[in-house]
Amino acid sequence: MTWAPHLLHQAFFGGLAAAGFGILFNFGLRALPWPAAAGALALGVRAALLSAGWSLESASFVAALSCAAALFPFRRRLGPAAGAIALAGCIPMIPGAFFGDALLGFLAVSSPVAQHADATLVKSLQSLLRVFFTLAAIGAGLAIPSQIFGRSRLTQENAHVPQHLHRL
Repeated sequence: MTWAPHLLHQAFFGGLAAAGFGILFNFGLRALPWPAAAGALALGVRAALLSAGWSLESASFVAALSCAAALFPFRRRLGPAAGAIALAGCIPMIPGAFFGDALLGFLAVSSPVAQHADATLVKSLQSLLRVFFTLAAIGAGLAIPSQIFGRSRLTQENAHVPQHLHRL
């Protein structure tokens, strides 16, 4: 079980990062455990799938889908904030290292003394495409549960949510 410490590490720091994004999204202090749990779930699922040999894009899709689906039963309690909580939980999965590689490669190609410009450009485009497809996979994973279970039912159910819970 050598993957267990890595999985726990990813889940812990994914939850910590998602709680930070919850602060940026102006969630109240009482609501911060929700994005932390969503981030821990999302990063934990993605780490498990990556260690099983899945690609980054497919693992991110399944992790975002599981995060949004896990929050769906709590939609009555969370109200409209359920989608924002799922989003805050998935933001730590955005591959910033690939985006940084793409930007640095494009800057290197645009310099006056560019060496190996063809190989650098191809590597930069590959990194940028990985970022794009990972973002698309996360977005699709977040959107599918609400499309399957119906947005109109969610709106009707929120009519009975007390006002103080709408401000999560």
